[in-house]
Amino acid sequence: MALAESVDRDANRALRARFDEVYGEYRQLRSGLDDLQAKLAELRVTERSEDGQVTATVGARGEVITIELDQGVYRDRDAAALGRKITRTVQRAAAKAATATQDLVAGYLPPASGSMDFLRTGEFGALLRRADTAVERGLDQHG
Repeated sequence: MALAESVDRDANRALRARFDEVYGEYRQLRSGLDDLQAKLAELRVTERSEDGQVTATVGARGEVITIELDQGVYRDRDAAALGRKITRTVQRAAAKAATATQDLVAGYLPPASGSMDFLRTGEFGALLRRADTAVERGLDQHG
């Protein structure tokens, strides 16, 4: 019986240490959340088309804030080409905003977290991968 009690105590200590680690990460994340939200709300990325005729500014989630057109776009009179130029410029700005958002959030989340994986890949499975692994380990140990 003494061996079982020792194993239980060791397991409890390990669980407590892991809980303290996770709780510490949570407290760090929670304390910086207001700061992170403010920075994300203020984030703006501006990109110009190759010819400088289109300027697009987007926010942290890639939402369009402004599109500015130089007077020179009216000389060409090719609406389809202008549409493509605007689209490419907005896409480049959105891609840079996604990277900037990832960089900001990385300072607040553990690097191997499912949330960071989701931000990098856009895969919802990344959010649950760690939980799935933990459940599988638990089943292997008890099943």
